[in-house]
Amino acid sequence: MTTKFDEPEYGKLYSYANAHINKRSLVFLYTNFETLDSLRRQMNYLSMLNRSHIIVVVVFKNVEVEDLAKSSPKKTIEIYNQIIAEKFIYEKQLIVQELIRNGFQTIYTAPENLTINSINKYLEIKARGLI
Repeated sequence: MTTKFDEPEYGKLYSYANAHINKRSLVFLYTNFETLDSLRRQMNYLSMLNRSHIIVVVVFKNVEVEDLAKSSPKKTIEIYNQIIAEKFIYEKQLIVQELIRNGFQTIYTAPENLTINSINKYLEIKARGLI
């Protein structure tokens, strides 16, 4: 089996939602943008979808990368790995900030906290009267 590392096609998601979801809906979009550029390539489709529905973008923390960034390196290669891990974490934070800045409800969570964070976001949206 061969793995493809293609980017998702949010244009197709928008077309499908536009054709099949007739009422304003709450949509949880589980994704994992790795770079700000990959997010920006999809931002127009996400924004169009966000006009018709309430989109909650769920971005996952990579707990292994976070652990690596918090480690105490002893060798030069470990220092390099820690710096790269810190760069990945910073990039994820920029992605989350960009989503929020563009009006998306956003959850940035470790996979093990997904359920509770999703429920809390739903309750927040409900309390704000968005649904």
